[in-house]
Amino acid sequence: MEDREESSGLSYHVGKQSVSFLVYKFLEGGSLPERLRNDEKVTELDWIKRVNIVKGVAYVLSYMHHECSPPILHRDISSKNVLLDHEDRPHLSDFGTAKLLRPNSSNWTSFAGTFGYVAPKLAYTMEINESCETYSSGLLSLEVILGQHLADLVHTVSSLSSTSES
Repeated sequence: MEDREESSGLSYHVGKQSVSFLVYKFLEGGSLPERLRNDEKVTELDWIKRVNIVKGVAYVLSYMHHECSPPILHRDISSKNVLLDHEDRPHLSDFGTAKLLRPNSSNWTSFAGTFGYVAPKLAYTMEINESCETYSSGLLSLEVILGQHLADLVHTVSSLSSTSES
């Protein structure tokens, strides 16, 4: 998703505290929901580009979960946190809620994420793990394939069913 040359980290010290930043280059393609909701721009996202967006998000999650030590959990996988470059390649953004997964320990957490994308298991257990992000990325994949937010789809289906009942 993100080439190492395309982003850089900055950090500085304030007193005894260290503050770090992840700086991205400007991504001309805009945000994924912006593209999916724009009738003119969504036509540019053909099936190949949509599949590549899904594959790109899956690749970065696999990297974060299995190749980083300790593993990194983003905790807010949603379309609003996927930015597209000029070739419509996805880049995961907004790591403000990210958490390092500590091996051999319980990974309890407070709620973080976007409603509608959060795994139901997290709401019940408050324990974060890779499967929570797998759930979120599955919903994101459906959104990319269908071309609309799942809440919009549920609203459309419920409107159709209430109209047909009349």
